Amino acid sequence: MKSILGIGNALTDILAILPDNEILEKYCLPVGSMQHVDADTGNKIWQDLKDKGIKYVAGGSAANTISAAAILGMRAGFIGKVGKDDVGSLFKSDQVQEGITSMLERGKAPSGRCIVIVNGQTSDRTFATYLGAALELEPEDLDPDKFDGYDYLHVEGYLVQNQRLVRRAVEIGREKNMIISLDLASYNVVESNLAFLHDIVKNYVDIVFANEAESLAFTGKPPREALEDIAGMCKIAIVKEGKKGSMIKSGDEYHFVDVAPGVPRDGTGAGDVYAAGFLYAHSLGQPLDVCGKVGSIIAAKVIEVIGSKIDIPRWKTAKAEIRTLMGIEE
Repeated sequence: MKSILGIGNALTDILAILPDNEILEKYCLPVGSMQHVDADTGNKIWQDLKDKGIKYVAGGSAANTISAAAILGMRAGFIGKVGKDDVGSLFKSDQVQEGITSMLERGKAPSGRCIVIVNGQTSDRTFATYLGAALELEPEDLDPDKFDGYDYLHVEGYLVQNQRLVRRAVEIGREKNMIISLDLASYNVVESNLAFLHDIVKNYVDIVFANEAESLAFTGKPPREALEDIAGMCKIAIVKEGKKGSMIKSGDEYHFVDVAPGVPRDGTGAGDVYAAGFLYAHSLGQPLDVCGKVGSIIAAKVIEVIGSKIDIPRWKTAKAEIRTLMGIEE
């Protein structure tokens, strides 16, 4: 089994499902966006949500992908930074329990957290992120030796708040002959770092994951045309269209993949685990359409739960469906 290393923001998700967008309007948070907030604003939003029912889950985009990949059976590692606090210790403990080699640096600031506000009517997700110690991860923290022995490097787009860090990570990945995948993360992240992301994708990245809004921000074009443009910059492009399914293109090869059946409650983590399923199948040499179907199977399971962690019964079902799809006997 091939292995995967992730690098990303080590965050604890604070999840709240609300009936409307009142909180978003109060704090000027655009629906569906990811906004960085300072500690004071983050604490104010947190206080406003506490009486509305919230849930705490270890998260972060790349960490979610690595977690799901590890559960599927890939040897997995993660590089990030947390604070010297209980939240950081719990984050590492969760990763170790999942069998992940957790290479977490300790920073000066408190551990990062991501407030995830889900509209219960539309399932739109809006993120207010206090990066805390995660923001302190620097290129100098990246020890090339820690990349040894891994076949894939998965990078989350949210890291581009530190472009030097992302560039150094992909440089090391290329030096180590790793297959590099990038999740574009959020449309506003793409808009704010467009030239840099174009350069990184063209020169370092093998596989790009984007949703409809991110692909539009990246290319200025609708999904199908955006897919063509992205595929012209890297080896494999994936554009996800939510309920419509996903599209995959590599060279002249094109596939459309329907969504797998599921009863949606919360879309948090769907794109992250789709990437995990795709990369897991890709590591086994599966055809690209099968890779997309594996990603869709897992994504369909995570949208049925609150947060980014799939429960044991759903994982059992997902693994059985994946084995059937791949023709693998137990």
